Amino acid sequence: MKTLDFAPILLAAGIALAAERFDHVVRNDFFLGFAGNQEALARGMKTCEKILAEDPNHSEALVWHGSGLWGQAGAAFQRGDREAGMELSQKGLAEMDKAVALAPDNIGVRIPRGASLLAGARAMRDSPFRRSLFERALSDHQRAYELQKEHIDGLGDHPKGELLFALADTNPSSSPEGVRRRQAL
Repeated sequence: MKTLDFAPILLAAGIALAAERFDHVVRNDFFLGFAGNQEALARGMKTCEKILAEDPNHSEALVWHGSGLWGQAGAAFQRGDREAGMELSQKGLAEMDKAVALAPDNIGVRIPRGASLLAGARAMRDSPFRRSLFERALSDHQRAYELQKEHIDGLGDHPKGELLFALADTNPSSSPEGVRRRQAL
């Protein structure tokens, strides 16, 4: 079974420096889950669900949980379960969108949603929906860049490279994939 490669993109660390970053609590379980370890994904989802039971508007728990649902949707589509894929996709997108609406300037929300949308869009055939996912992913990565541009050189090579790569990959005017998307519009 083909797995979506969320992990490298989600590592687009640009995630804000904080003493106790939520992504540090759940990301390893999600990365392992996206690579096929269903037990790890279930553990990450459960961690988010516990937090969301206490605070339904916890933006970072929402975005990671939504990302998990989005990843499960991709797996459902791959195994031919279109109905489950559609349901999981809609729920995952709704959770990720709600997280961004709650915290539009939180890099710990924008990077996971942008990375998830980018990974999902890469696995789809060209369509208006796919193009809208690329546009939202670009918006997330552009906002993450704007929030960090004053200290972008201090991010470290890997986080900075991941963020800049995501920007290039989602920008219709700069990447080969982007040029193909622009030509298809």
